[in-house]
Amino acid sequence: MTASPKYLVERFYHQVWNKADEGVAREILAPDFRFRGSLGQEKKGPDGFIEYMRSVHQALGDYQCIIDDLVESPDRAAARMTFTGVHKDVFFGVPATGRQITWAGAAFFTVEAGCISDLWVLGDLDSLKSQLI
Repeated sequence: MTASPKYLVERFYHQVWNKADEGVAREILAPDFRFRGSLGQEKKGPDGFIEYMRSVHQALGDYQCIIDDLVESPDRAAARMTFTGVHKDVFFGVPATGRQITWAGAAFFTVEAGCISDLWVLGDLDSLKSQLI
């Protein structure tokens, strides 16, 4: 039985993002995975995504992705998200402030052959940047 989009999205956020589990990332992301992150960067493949994930975790301590709402169809899913972390390193060119920052986002997933093949995330960058100054 193939994993549902909901199951894959929950694993993606709970295990991959929130626990920085690179092994699970390699398991559930398609080899040709296409990613556009909430911070505006585009990456390809699991390795490209993992590089992005590492950079976010370096800048934001205790980084968490919270699924506020999730809907799915047989090969797609969409999630309303809250992203949060402690600003502990340079982020958007701003040195660490030690403050908790939180912003909203939306994520749109495509699933093929039991893996996440495409992810496009839109984040409220104005809100995020206003918390850094």
